[in-house]
Amino acid sequence: MDRLKGKTALITGATSGIGEAFAKLFAQEGADVIVVGRNAERGENVVQRILQDGGHARFLKCDVTNEKEVAQLRNDFLSIYDALDILVNNAGCLITETIEEIQEENWEKVFDCNTHSVMFMTKHFIDLVVKAHGNILNNASIDGLQSCVRGRTNYAYAASKAATIQFTQKCALNYSDRIRVNAICPGVTRTPIFTNRDFSRFDGTIPLGRIAEPEEIAKAALFLVSDDASYVSGVALKVDGGASLK
Repeated sequence: MDRLKGKTALITGATSGIGEAFAKLFAQEGADVIVVGRNAERGENVVQRILQDGGHARFLKCDVTNEKEVAQLRNDFLSIYDALDILVNNAGCLITETIEEIQEENWEKVFDCNTHSVMFMTKHFIDLVVKAHGNILNNASIDGLQSCVRGRTNYAYAASKAATIQFTQKCALNYSDRIRVNAICPGVTRTPIFTNRDFSRFDGTIPLGRIAEPEEIAKAALFLVSDDASYVSGVALKVDGGASLK
């Protein structure tokens, strides 16, 4: 407990799924959590659950695919805080299409959500992370790794997550004297990002024999953003039950 005591953590896409699990666990570990998302009702519900459990949290509304809103989010943040210990770029979406079906608007939507949002948030908040001598964690995916060949219609998703991993490592290199920057690469996880919630289709595809729960991804993320990972930067940590080995 208290691995993040005294830290401020801003988490995008924190109103459901993996982001919500991040928010709850980081708050349990002592962080003052800023829940960021587009849906105020869901965001406030997450905050209320954290407060009821004795944690500290608040909700700030933002569509992180819109740079003007991200700039306003920075202003809203600075009205409360003056530095940021932990930035977690978690917001994401998934659209699957065959190569013949790919629609430009869907391709752009996936990149806006999964990659452009990471760039916008990093651009507008990195100086505050540097001020706190903090760290950044980007939520990528094993789909963005060359070693992973599952999900054969995940063209936009895989490409966007590969770009996120490369962006992460470039930031880690260029800011290595000031902050740490890492990516976490979950495998199949029980979250609302999947429109098809019949996870039995993954039976036999994961060496550990099951899909992940959001809380399991959050525990790996906690390590990366905590001081326990003080010598870890530029990694793309697979948390996939061995799925990328097949």
